[in-house]
Amino acid sequence: MTLSLPVALTMGEPAGIGGELTLKAWANRRPDSPPFLAIDSVDRLDRLAADIGLGSVVQKIDHPRDAVQVYPKALPVFDMGPITARPGEPTTATAMYVLESIKTAVALAADGDVAAIVTNPIQKSTLYDAGFKFPGHTEYLASLAKPVSTPVMMLCCEGLRVVPVTIHVSLRDALETLSSDLIVEQGWITDAALRTDFNIAHPRIAIAGLNPHAGENGAMGDEERTIISPAIERLRANGVDASGPYPPDTLFTAPMRKTYDAALCMYHDQALIPIKTLAFDTGVNATLGLPIIRTSPDHGTALDIAGKGIASESSLVAAIQLAATMAANRRGHRGDT
Repeated sequence: MTLSLPVALTMGEPAGIGGELTLKAWANRRPDSPPFLAIDSVDRLDRLAADIGLGSVVQKIDHPRDAVQVYPKALPVFDMGPITARPGEPTTATAMYVLESIKTAVALAADGDVAAIVTNPIQKSTLYDAGFKFPGHTEYLASLAKPVSTPVMMLCCEGLRVVPVTIHVSLRDALETLSSDLIVEQGWITDAALRTDFNIAHPRIAIAGLNPHAGENGAMGDEERTIISPAIERLRANGVDASGPYPPDTLFTAPMRKTYDAALCMYHDQALIPIKTLAFDTGVNATLGLPIIRTSPDHGTALDIAGKGIASESSLVAAIQLAATMAANRRGHRGDT
């Protein structure tokens, strides 16, 4: 895929695996790989590249648009200055750089200097200790990008896309949070994103049930009848091809996966277990509903193996590829050149 603009990669937790994954993604690039730049420290990445045996592969750039020309011969880096970080040992001293990298990426995307952003994993506990007030990446991105609706988390792999309607809350809280309005809102956003960012003209959205056997006509719970089915009816009345509720234990079988383009799931693990079972190393997190394109590898900072050069860059590479594809699709949908 040829892009006139690069994809921007954030630094992520500097004590984690983000830096080495960025370096390895560049080192193992293919001729058709989307060009990308790192918003990071040239000095830090230089040291890290030497530590994992890649040698001198980093080049500082003065403007993001220079990345496309630099990318074939070196990893372009939009430099944040010297940063001291030891692999596996996160510290609040680097928190400001982590957040500044994200803030810079969002600003570059909003200004049209990069095609999309890919966020390397952050260590939320360290950010919290430094005074970070947001539950996570997505909420911080929303505060910066200012979408018109609440962003939606989609997990993607080849042959499956899932959206958890409730996310990082306990199962008890998920049951209390779940509502027809929430399902409808996320269904609308998912349908719109499938059309504009995934280039699917007539998206099909399958809605999972909450209870075993999708409630068995009320014998095992009535949320399907009182919450989920009314939401499906409202979505269909507004032109969304939504169907269900389907028993969760059969929704992700191979034959069923062929019948829909995305599945709305009622809670976190209902969505993430099938994705991580099918594509543990290549799953991608995409945020829908933002005015910019954002994806992320579907894993954490892996502090236990940071700096050892053994972490797989597969999910980051998939995130870069998806970000570039979504950006191209959105431009095409809008008729941009």
